[in-house]
Amino acid sequence: MGSMEEEIRLNDSKLGTKQYWNEFYQKEIENFDENDQDTGENWFDDSDAERRVIDFFINMVDEGQFGSDELNILDLGTGNGHFLFELNEEIEEQDIAVKLLNNGIDYSPESVEFAKKVALKRFSNQSYTFEEVDFIRKECQYLDDNKEKFDVIFDKGTLDAIALNNDPVDGFDGKIGVDVYPLQVAKLVKSGSLLIITSCNFTEQELTKIITQAGDFKVFKNVEYPSFQFGGQKGSTICTIAFEKL
Repeated sequence: MGSMEEEIRLNDSKLGTKQYWNEFYQKEIENFDENDQDTGENWFDDSDAERRVIDFFINMVDEGQFGSDELNILDLGTGNGHFLFELNEEIEEQDIAVKLLNNGIDYSPESVEFAKKVALKRFSNQSYTFEEVDFIRKECQYLDDNKEKFDVIFDKGTLDAIALNNDPVDGFDGKIGVDVYPLQVAKLVKSGSLLIITSCNFTEQELTKIITQAGDFKVFKNVEYPSFQFGGQKGSTICTIAFEKL
């Protein structure tokens, strides 16, 4: 049997490189400049993941899970900002009694530029803060400036992308991004706060191992998706798990 580290390795891919995402979002900016109705990709659209995660979050707010009517949230790897825009639109439509302090970070400067453009043009009635941050780096000022700041962190594919690059991260004794991820993210949330991750590259078991192995998080709750059966095994092509900071 292989070690845990061997069990959770993915093959390298261009989707794990900064260059790929810079070029991707540069194209998205060009498309948006031509047609401001084109706000880019909605990740995991086929599985309706965004809607399920938003409903999951709103249900927790309704149930008083957070004990506050003002929540500091972070979209980790914000891309085009679509998730934050949709979340706020839904809260407004349903008249949910919560104020969100909206933050999005991404290591691609083109992503941040695109999200800012869309926010300014299409969603100027809400306040959003988008910043260029590579939170996997050892020396990351953002982690120091925002220590234990957030009540909820959302990740819809960022860990997936990080796991597609197996280069060691400088300053972490040979650890790669997928191992560094939970160590760095843990710095941004206080005890009892939630990290809600959606992945199509890992099973629930693998995702749980990755996030809980350092001892900072435990599983809080899973988001349910339709499952399929194949060869006697039940599964899903996607999973979302909410982890609680210990």
